[in-house]
Amino acid sequence: MTSPRHHPSTPDGRYFVVRGRLWRLSNPDLDPKLRQQLVDQLMRARRQVGLALKAGDKDAERDARAAVDAAKHALGERGPVWWTDSAPDYNRKMAANTPYADWYAALPDSGAG
Repeated sequence: MTSPRHHPSTPDGRYFVVRGRLWRLSNPDLDPKLRQQLVDQLMRARRQVGLALKAGDKDAERDARAAVDAAKHALGERGPVWWTDSAPDYNRKMAANTPYADWYAALPDSGAG
């Protein structure tokens, strides 16, 4: 899966960067139909979080957040990493504090250089 157009992806395709922070991309080996089903589930769950927040329904919010988490795990964005080379996970870490620091600093809009 590609990152949003305006966010750079690391050269190894494992993360995209938002405001200097690495976010794990979904598993590129997922079947496209399954990936779309999981993305649809994720979007539905995110909408449910918003509705629950608007309604002040804590139980519905908890359930919706659990559904978001389940979809992200199934996509490979959370939980065990999807790559097989034993490289550590830098999800949610600042790019400047990871082995991606030099790559990130060389980006035109990184703000790190």
